[in-house]
Amino acid sequence: MARPRKWRKVCCLPGSDRYGPLDAQIKQEHFITMTVDEYETIRLIDLEGFTQEECAKQMNIARTTVQGIYCDARKKIAESLVNGKVLRIEGGDYQLCDGLEESCSCGGCRRHRFGREG
Repeated sequence: MARPRKWRKVCCLPGSDRYGPLDAQIKQEHFITMTVDEYETIRLIDLEGFTQEECAKQMNIARTTVQGIYCDARKKIAESLVNGKVLRIEGGDYQLCDGLEESCSCGGCRRHRFGREG
């Protein structure tokens, strides 16, 4: 029996769920899908400056899992940029943080959910 996937804690959903070339064709082969948990690793590591270990603690998953998710996310961003594909963010195994948790060390819950710093 396969082991069930563990929910990944995500502080906020992206403001936009599609990115890419302005003149993109609306054919399925011109899209690439990034999951919300992949988006969260990019946000935490590249934008917030977390280490992979800090990101893992924040998302409540193993560091090796973060490493794999982060690698997949970067590959999808590169494919979008290099091949001119639209990056669509949706789905994944995540649970949205309620914004009130003291364990949230990124501050993203309050800042992104309520539109203010801190």
